[in-house]
Amino acid sequence: MLEESHTIAVLGAHVEVSKPARFVPDYLAQQGYRLLPVNPVFLGREAWGRDFVTTLEDLTEPVDLVEVFRRSDHLPAHLPELLAMRPLPRVVWLQLGIRHDGVARDLLAAGVDVVQDRCMLADHQALRLTPRP
Repeated sequence: MLEESHTIAVLGAHVEVSKPARFVPDYLAQQGYRLLPVNPVFLGREAWGRDFVTTLEDLTEPVDLVEVFRRSDHLPAHLPELLAMRPLPRVVWLQLGIRHDGVARDLLAAGVDVVQDRCMLADHQALRLTPRP
């Protein structure tokens, strides 16, 4: 999944560098991934050279993977926008500590792979993947 993904939407992205929703994507950006920040709180600001957008529906380009930094109890509210993405992302990745089996089941039924309760930074480092050009 990490080798095949190039563009990642970061749902719940943050501007504070001490927050996982910022330092994990920072690491991924350093590895050559293209990141698109999604968080209405930071509309008018930018991260990773891109302007924040309010929702996934506001993205203007397709994404391969959606990395989620939202509490588990907020995930059902994001399911409609995840399923409305065109094309659908190949993967929805719920970061460490985030899990929702019902949302995962619905995404899997729609043909979207789901990773739950795992850190992309840690997994990328464990796999010893090389940075993208």
